Amino acid sequence: MAKKSVFISYDYDNDKKYKNLLLAWDANSYFDFSFKDTSVDISIDSTNSDTISRKISDRIGNSTYFLCIIGKKTYKNAWVKWEISKAVEFGKKVVAVKIDSANTLPDEILGVEASFARYFSFELIKKAIDNAR
Repeated sequence: MAKKSVFISYDYDNDKKYKNLLLAWDANSYFDFSFKDTSVDISIDSTNSDTISRKISDRIGNSTYFLCIIGKKTYKNAWVKWEISKAVEFGKKVVAVKIDSANTLPDEILGVEASFARYFSFELIKKAIDNAR
C-alpha cells in the first residue's frame, strides 16, 4: 500500500509528543498505519517567518492530507490557524484529532468539511484519515 502523504499541524511547544506518537505508529509494523510525514518539525522563529511560511506552504501543497492535532492551546496558535487556512486554500483533505474531547477547535477549522477524531487514539485517527474527503 502506498503511504498517504500527510502534513501534521500541531502546537510545537505543547503537543510535539503526539506528533511523535503518530510517527512511532507508522514505524511499528504492529500497527496498520502508513503515512509520510511532511510537517516542518521546528519551532517557528519570527525572524525567519517568510522562509518558514514558504516551506510550510510547499509541504502542505505537496500533501494529500492535512492532519491537525488539537491540544488545549492549539486554538490560540497563530501558525496552526495559518496552516489550516492554507490547507483549505489548497483543497486538502482535512482531519482534526483532539487530544482530549474537551479541547477547543480553532475557528479556522469550523465549517470546513473535516473528518474528526474526538480524542487521540490509534483506531479513531486511522478511521478519520480513511474517511477524509
